[in-house]
Amino acid sequence: MKTLTIGFLILVVITGQLNANADLTQNKKITLNLDGASEVLVKGFIAPIEENLSETSFKEWDTLMNLRAATPEKRYPASVFHTFLPDEPVSIGEPWKVEEKGALTLLRQLHPNPSLDMHINVGDSRGLWACLRAYNDKFADIVFRIHAEFKLEDGWFTPSQFAGHLVIDRIEEKVVFFEMYVPDGPINFDVNWKKDKDASYSVVAGGFCQMELRAGIQDPLENVEFTESIPQEAAEHALTLRFYKSQQINWVPSDQVLEMAQTQQKPIHAISIDGPLMDESC
Repeated sequence: MKTLTIGFLILVVITGQLNANADLTQNKKITLNLDGASEVLVKGFIAPIEENLSETSFKEWDTLMNLRAATPEKRYPASVFHTFLPDEPVSIGEPWKVEEKGALTLLRQLHPNPSLDMHINVGDSRGLWACLRAYNDKFADIVFRIHAEFKLEDGWFTPSQFAGHLVIDRIEEKVVFFEMYVPDGPINFDVNWKKDKDASYSVVAGGFCQMELRAGIQDPLENVEFTESIPQEAAEHALTLRFYKSQQINWVPSDQVLEMAQTQQKPIHAISIDGPLMDESC
């Protein structure tokens, strides 16, 4: 579903494929572990979304209007968070797959029927990926991205993505901080509702929601100096590349394209779109 105001993306054709990961990975690799015997208290939250829908008729869908975290607080063994750790040593910016079982366990705290299969998938929607953003002798900061949705009664609720951080204490092998949330955006979810059970179609709408799981203290890495690190934006981009081939294109801002085209003596291709290319909200 595309619901955002029509905009323009402009690119200058370049030879070869952009490889954004090339400058991210370093030679040094580290091992990440957790003590599975410890426990982690996770809080879940879903804010009411009735005022944030693009289609007002959805207010008649009681299941959506009453959507709240299934379990506001729950304790987990730290072994659940092994889901987000790599099986072998990794370097900064190096992506790895997140295990599905643990991710589904955590998502059930928000709703009992999560799915990672994505009921609408053109080939680049499904996936769970993480990468190491920063580390020192004490801490490691892991950034992850998960595409998941929830099967509701008579329909589907599909967030744009679940982004998040896992900060671990490398010495004590414990979870210091964890968050998994739907990022802000003008539209960060869509819903498919089979309003008429006898109909062969669903009503579709989008909106803005606040949905998250969180554990530990806020900003535990403030004022921490790292041995190695990359910016948050670079880590997020490395993960985005694991989903969308469109992000392998060297997109150029419109205010720079004319100068670059003249300098490189290359043609300009302008593409009009009416929604984001980098998430599942439309």
